[in-house]
Amino acid sequence: MVDVDDLNTTIIRCKQCPRLVRWREQVAEKPPRRYLGQTYWAKPLAGFGDPEAALLIVGLAPAANGGNRTGRMFTGDESGNWLYQALYEFGFSNRPDSLRRDDGLQLNNCYITAAVRCAPPANKPARAEFEKCRPYLVQELKLLKNVRVVLALGKIAFDSFLKAYQENGGSIPKPRPQFRHGGLVQLGPDLTLVASYHPSQQNTFTGKLTRNMFHGVFRKAKRRLEA
Repeated sequence: MVDVDDLNTTIIRCKQCPRLVRWREQVAEKPPRRYLGQTYWAKPLAGFGDPEAALLIVGLAPAANGGNRTGRMFTGDESGNWLYQALYEFGFSNRPDSLRRDDGLQLNNCYITAAVRCAPPANKPARAEFEKCRPYLVQELKLLKNVRVVLALGKIAFDSFLKAYQENGGSIPKPRPQFRHGGLVQLGPDLTLVASYHPSQQNTFTGKLTRNMFHGVFRKAKRRLEA
C-alpha cells in the first residue's frame, strides 16, 4: 500500500514537465552570485511535515532560488520566513525558521505541500503543468486522513486545492467558492478551507499582506482545529 514516503519518492523522481526540468536545472547551473558554490536540490519538492496532521498548508510552487535550492517547501526565501515564523507562533513548528533540510525543523500537526512541485520560470506554471502535477495533490488528500483545516496561500493555491478536492470525490458548494483573504469555506462537516494572500514579497513589501493579517488566518485555522 502506498504511503506518504512512497508518494514523496515518486514526486522527487518526476520529470513529466520538460520546461520545468530545464528551468530548475538551469538555475542550479547558473545561480545568483549570493548562492555561488552552493549545491542546489534542483529536483521536484515533496510535501513536508507531519503525516498525521490536521492542518494542511497549500502553496503555489517552489521558488527558483528558495525551495529549488534548499530542497524543502518554503525554505530559503522571504515567503518561507513569514510562513515558518507564523507556524512557530501558533505552535505548529519547533522553531521559527527553516534554513535547510537538515536543520532540525519539525512540524507539529501540520503538513505543507504545493500545487506544482518544480520551480517555474517567472513563478508562473503553465496550465498543462498544473494538470500534470495535480494527481500528486489528489494522492496526498487520500493519504493525509486526519486533515480538518486546509490553509491555501494565494488564489492559485485556493483554486488548485478545490480542483484536487473535487477530483478526490469531494463536493464543492454552489455557487463555487471565491477567493478572498480570510475567507472560510466549509467543505463538509469535518473540513474547512481557509484562504490567505500568499506571503510573497510582492504582497508583504507593499502592505497588501501584513503580519496581523497573516496571523489572523492562523488564528481562524487554530480555532477551527480546537472546536
